Amino acid sequence: MNNQRVSIITPVKNGAQFLVECLDSIVNQTHQNWELLIVNDSSTDETQSILEEYAQQDNRIVVSQNKGKGIIDALITGYEKSAGEFITRMDADDIMTPNKLELLTKKLIEKGKGYLATGFVNYFSETELGQGYFNYQEWLNGLSQTESNFDDIYKECVIPSPCWMVFREDFEASGGFNSNLYPEDYELTFRFYKQELKVVAVKEVIHHWRDYATRTSRTDSNYADNYFIQLKLNYFLELDYDNSRELELWGAGKKGKEVARFLIEKGIEFDWLSNNDKKIGKEVYGVILKDSISALEIGTPQILIAVGSMDYNREIKKALNSKNLKPNIDYFFL
Repeated sequence: MNNQRVSIITPVKNGAQFLVECLDSIVNQTHQNWELLIVNDSSTDETQSILEEYAQQDNRIVVSQNKGKGIIDALITGYEKSAGEFITRMDADDIMTPNKLELLTKKLIEKGKGYLATGFVNYFSETELGQGYFNYQEWLNGLSQTESNFDDIYKECVIPSPCWMVFREDFEASGGFNSNLYPEDYELTFRFYKQELKVVAVKEVIHHWRDYATRTSRTDSNYADNYFIQLKLNYFLELDYDNSRELELWGAGKKGKEVARFLIEKGIEFDWLSNNDKKIGKEVYGVILKDSISALEIGTPQILIAVGSMDYNREIKKALNSKNLKPNIDYFFL
């Protein structure tokens, strides 16, 4: 019987609007051996009174005040009080399906240590969601369907921040929440990848992911695009860059230019490719842009792909795969 304890780490700041729904979804889990380490990060609304009420009714809920400031310090504060065999994170504005903890722990017990469990997510909102959220949800769940999440790690965060679970030992080996880098969920995913954890997925929706106008990822400057680019490229250089091979950058739009500036600042030589006839042959940042067709003709380069069009990305991937090139070895979508 699966009855090992799950430690749920949850930071919350001014979360009173949605907190009751979140807490009820945890209390009503079919897997009942859990502890919720929920950390109040200087809330000024009714968050603390709600937490105290629930903690009085259920001794599995442990309420703390953030020792520092911000989400990373709150996660560390909560984790310090945890004792479970399994570690997971929850956002205070989201909702677990009733069997979420049961299904994730079952997957990990079946596979053993060295695995990261995740599952399908469902975006929802009290207002209309943009198409981008549905695209991200479909893409993310598609990766989980084939358990190939880390193949696209340089593109976006491939593990949903409130929908993963690992053994404590693997979490500690990956460095836990100890980081000063944002976005913290993406950075932790890179450390899971660095630790070479394998993905095992629940092939059904187990987490309802709420979007709203004041969500931290929308309003906090730590989640700006330039932080994502820097995070991706720093980990690329640390984990997957092979300086014995030519490096090619494919794409000369806004993202491509950010990548080019980063590489130039690091003193890394690269060929810059474009499929735009108006840009080919032009000099940008001291680099002459070449025709992107050369990406498939020059030796065995590593290729960074910074192209915005989803349709064109699919064409590029199809072409690269036809040459038996491998993701995270030969090419990297950013």
